[in-house]
Amino acid sequence: MTTRPIIDAHHHVWDLAVRPQPWITGEALAPLDRSFSVADLEAEARAAGVEGTVVVQTVCVPEETPELLALAAGSDLVAGVVGWTDLTAPDVADTIATLRELPGGDRLVGIRHQVQEEPDPNWLLRRDVRRGLLAVAAAGLAYDLVVKPHQLPAAALAAADVTGLTFVLDHLGKPPVATGVLDPWAGDLRRLAALPNTVCKLSGMVTEATPGSWRTEDLKPYADTALDAFGPHRILFGSDWPVCTLQAGYPEVVRIAERLTDRLAPEEQEAVFSRNAIRVYGLRPSGPAAGDV
Repeated sequence: MTTRPIIDAHHHVWDLAVRPQPWITGEALAPLDRSFSVADLEAEARAAGVEGTVVVQTVCVPEETPELLALAAGSDLVAGVVGWTDLTAPDVADTIATLRELPGGDRLVGIRHQVQEEPDPNWLLRRDVRRGLLAVAAAGLAYDLVVKPHQLPAAALAAADVTGLTFVLDHLGKPPVATGVLDPWAGDLRRLAALPNTVCKLSGMVTEATPGSWRTEDLKPYADTALDAFGPHRILFGSDWPVCTLQAGYPEVVRIAERLTDRLAPEEQEAVFSRNAIRVYGLRPSGPAAGDV
């Protein structure tokens, strides 16, 4: 079992009365076609020993990030926000500075773009994107990578180029868990992990597994690959709630992550489940997890 408390480094919220979530399409995603709030999450998170969370953007519109910051400002649970801003905009640095002046702006810990939706596999290597990544680094924020396996090579090149920026790989780069195949994903993941300014979230695996017939053992080769590549001090636990609920409830996601890391020493488990997120994102949650890190 992990050392409590836990930091959940990756979850989402959305309110369909405010704006639609265009990515929620088809029968498989239909259970997500409703609003999800921090209040919906809090009881289950607290019961699982979660002390703080990082809420992550879902849509690439400028209005969402101020809303998430305001939510964090009024929450005892949300310790950090990974928001969105247009990396290709000439005034990206000014936009980040403005976000930090808003209510909850001190909770802005990272930026993310839906790179997985970009048709260009080398989008991260564009000159205007590089300028944006440099602005994120200059602001002292992290950059979350939400990419598909074929985009991992470009992610590694971007991380090698912008060495002053911490790149946080979401969901292990979405490996093909349902197929049971490791390569070329595993090789590309190791090349990214070889760079010291990269970390990886142990998150999102259950939704890459075969619906209705997966087992924790199906996830283990992918989790082991990431743990071996990044090491336990560069892995962060994330629930990916509420997307995870397509395959597993919140308590089950926590238990699965505990099983996938049960070979680690207690200090290494503590790193995965709390201290790495605090360090990488510069979180200041209340309680004992916020000690010297």
